[in-house]
Amino acid sequence: MIETKRLRFYLATQEQMDAFIAAETNADLKAAYTEMLEGCLRHPGQWVWYAMWMVELQDETRVGELCFKGLDASGMAEIGYGILEEYQGQGYATEAVGTVNKFGAVL
Repeated sequence: MIETKRLRFYLATQEQMDAFIAAETNADLKAAYTEMLEGCLRHPGQWVWYAMWMVELQDETRVGELCFKGLDASGMAEIGYGILEEYQGQGYATEAVGTVNKFGAVL
């Protein structure tokens, strides 16, 4: 788990990702979450680079999720994220991306 003053981040398990996929009604998001899980299963030793990261407030309220979208041939990762509408505009995305960017740099 990674924590900041306001947020905490943790890797979703396969079971959590399966549940997320099953519950998703948006076809594009369902496909993206499925792609993440497939990446995890293809590269189990690199789960951190493919899995969904849950983004929560310190009180465990979910505000969104993010992922690294795997590693490319040069070892670079693209960050994808989504913040729930009611939590947008409060700097959570900026804080999340900045935090995991620093984390990714040390892996």
